[in-house]
Amino acid sequence: MSSPSAPARCFIGWDVGGWNCERNGASRDAIVILDEALQVMGQPWRGNLRACIAAAGSSDAWLRALFQHCHVAAPEPLPQVTMAIDTPLGFSDEFVRLVTRQGAVEADEVSGRNRYLFRYTERHLFERGLKPLSAIKDMIGSQATKGMHVLARFAPQMLSCGVWTDGAGFRAIETYPAACRNAPVITGLLQGRPSLGHVDLDDARVCALIANLFADGLAQLEAPPDSVPASEGWIWIPSAG
Repeated sequence: MSSPSAPARCFIGWDVGGWNCERNGASRDAIVILDEALQVMGQPWRGNLRACIAAAGSSDAWLRALFQHCHVAAPEPLPQVTMAIDTPLGFSDEFVRLVTRQGAVEADEVSGRNRYLFRYTERHLFERGLKPLSAIKDMIGSQATKGMHVLARFAPQMLSCGVWTDGAGFRAIETYPAACRNAPVITGLLQGRPSLGHVDLDDARVCALIANLFADGLAQLEAPPDSVPASEGWIWIPSAG
């Protein structure tokens, strides 16, 4: 499945496992790398990236390690990389103010509107009839902190709401495969492409497709309105239409 030549750009999907996901046979880190033709590069990888994250001293080293995991010879120089990550990459402003003793808000009786449990972007998805997970109440805090740790180390600059960068050729965004996989634009891109053999890998491929749409088809994704607190981030999914 290797691409015949080194691409100028590639798109990486990361379905995030917990810090100690090697103990969890059902859910682990999964990485899929797509070239510009949306062909899988090398071999999709599944395991725990904890040691890889700790060992990498720069965004280039982190990306090279991901290429190596997927049995892809990293091009020289590295291509421009857009990565879409399946885990919450922020907490709500109300939750942050609560845990830093800066004030409280009324907790809505409807769970999906509770501003401690869900960010603006997640509450917006609830209004669309979707059911995103909460980093606070749904036991994905391990995955969330792992994703945020990677941003802090390898993509620390906020380019705009929901977009992080290393200041060079690496950008990272957040997505939610469960809210994407049945969208017409995604089903169209996946037509004729068999499963990669595990739901984690299939979700990572959906993430990589969203990364591609972010780079080349941004109008097909729902962008954050100005009212979204930038610190909370944004879940990039196909537009409702």
